[in-house]
Amino acid sequence: MAPDKPMRADARRNRARILLAAEDVFAERGPSASTEEVAARAGVAIGTVFRHFPTKHDLLAAIMKELRQRLIDKAETLSADGDPGTAFFDYFAFLVESSAKVGTVVGLLAEEGTSIEPGEQIMALTQTFDSLLEAAREAGTVRADVRLDEVMALLTATAHGALAAAWSDDLRHRTVTLVLDALRSQ
Repeated sequence: MAPDKPMRADARRNRARILLAAEDVFAERGPSASTEEVAARAGVAIGTVFRHFPTKHDLLAAIMKELRQRLIDKAETLSADGDPGTAFFDYFAFLVESSAKVGTVVGLLAEEGTSIEPGEQIMALTQTFDSLLEAAREAGTVRADVRLDEVMALLTATAHGALAAAWSDDLRHRTVTLVLDALRSQ
């Protein structure tokens, strides 16, 4: 599709369904996932997948772009909800959870020669996270001595650990809880 030509509504819906299905299929099946499985899960013909994403790399790159946008949207939503302490803690947990879910996509892109480190994804959101941290400190829910570089180091280490070691949901939740408890005001 021409990048400057707007998509029809049905094409936009198909594209969104393909991306959601692909994210699930790659997370479940790993490198053995096929575009045929993605098409079946999305409920579209294989030609529709290839019309939107000519190569597997294009599909994986689009998934990463969507995930980045979800991270940004989540921060904006949490900030707008008005509770700075909850926003900060929820966003930290959301980032770790998101990193665990994108592990397969990151790995597949790396296999194709596109290096995407979880830390790069997280560091791209540093300014947004800084705003959430500052608001949480001002609200008294995060310790006043907590610095952004410390939070980012903890976040990167936790997200990378969850991704690289394929932590279970339970281990990921317990670890995030311990990290966040260390940041809370007493």
